[in-house]
Order: sequence, then structure tokens, then C-alpha cells
Amino acid sequence: MANITRYDPFDFGIEPLDDLFRGFFRPVRMEGVPQVQIKMDVKENDKAYTVHAEIPGVKKEDIHVTIDGNQVSISAEVKKEKEEKEGDKLLRSERYYGKVARSFTLGSDIDDGAAAAKYDNGVLELTLPKKTAAASKKLEIK
Repeated sequence: MANITRYDPFDFGIEPLDDLFRGFFRPVRMEGVPQVQIKMDVKENDKAYTVHAEIPGVKKEDIHVTIDGNQVSISAEVKKEKEEKEGDKLLRSERYYGKVARSFTLGSDIDDGAAAAKYDNGVLELTLPKKTAAASKKLEIK
């Protein structure tokens, strides 16, 4: 009985192509510098949402918050620099520039005119009041 095998037109008898590039496109990270991530806590009460987002090591001028209905997006530009000197001689200088972002959807639309943001000691605090639902209007039939 004959064995049935699947024909692969890209099988050249060498390692699979994904093995060829394995490890080639690795993200570069600086030694001793933790990767910046936005960690969040979201609390809700009857009138508003309160968001605490940890973004350590970022200046408040580099943080951007956008609100679109019930969608909230937080982004920050991260800049890290590290230099090692021995007297006047520069041994090593490393720089990292990048962007981190986080988006999430809340259960109610946000009143973006009354929303407030405060940044202190690496923690961004957002107070996002819920938009009051417009009262339904009964139409009189004439």
C-alpha cells in the first residue's frame, strides 16, 4: 500500500522559513529599565467612574486622554535615558523612546465636559461623570 503525503510547494528541504527568522525581530529593551505598562483600577458609583492608572516615570505633559462616548483612551510617551561615565570618559549611553496606550469601554456614556484628570506621583486619576440620560418626551397627538 502507498503512503499518502501532503505536498508542500515551499518545502525546500531546509529548516522551515519561520525558523530562519526566529529571534531576528526581537524588541530591544534596556537593561535594568522595567517595561512601562499602564495598570488600572476602575471604580463605579451612581454618578461617575473613577479611574486610577499607574504610569510611572512619565511627565504629565506626555500623557493624553481622549473620551468618545463611553470609550476612554489613555496614551503616554515614554522617554528613558541612561548614561554611564567614568570621570570625563563616557562608557555607555542608552536611550529609549516609545509610546504606551490603553483603551477601554465603560457601561455608560461620559459627560466629557465635566470630566477631570489629576496626575500625582505616577498615578493618573480620572473622574468621569456619567452623562445623564435625557428624559423621554411624550408627544401629544393632534
